[in-house]
Amino acid sequence: MYYWTGNKGPPALGNWIKIGIGGPDMFRRAVGKTLGFVGYTIQYGCIAHCAFEYIGEFVECSGPSMEPTITNHDVVFSERLSRHFYRIEKGDIIIAKSPFDPKMNICKRVIGLEGDKVCTSGPSDVFKTHTYVPKGHVWLEGDNLRNSTDSRSYGPVPYALIRGRVCLKLWPPHDFGALNKCPNGRIMRRD
Repeated sequence: MYYWTGNKGPPALGNWIKIGIGGPDMFRRAVGKTLGFVGYTIQYGCIAHCAFEYIGEFVECSGPSMEPTITNHDVVFSERLSRHFYRIEKGDIIIAKSPFDPKMNICKRVIGLEGDKVCTSGPSDVFKTHTYVPKGHVWLEGDNLRNSTDSRSYGPVPYALIRGRVCLKLWPPHDFGALNKCPNGRIMRRD
């Protein structure tokens, strides 16, 4: 449909404008914009997935097992590259899938790697017991030994359950920074 522009002069082609009420051109533009938006959303979603799966993720920790190093509601950054390149070492704090509940993550310190001899008894036990960490496993314990469910309860944890290594505390702001390898320079739990 064409409408007169109101310009003076002969009714030449330039004095008329086309007004569309939909039509195939408008539909094509709308579909094109929608598909473009969906395409960008999928691309950015894939980039975000790869970043969180292979580079790292932000984790909010809860529970008292890692006190005083990590307290309730602290936010940490867990990098994944160490896990993929088998660079997890004694003293590292890691995020792993719980051996009891795969929907839940745990935050613990690596006390022993495969082949290491570790103490399996609690801090208040009179008689100390020891075991060796089997191949492909790690021994995990919380820094708060008296209030931690860890490898002393469920045994060695398979390396495949490790999700990442905690390298940075982000929240609260006054505690922002890299985490020490171990509190008070302690790498292995005392017997």
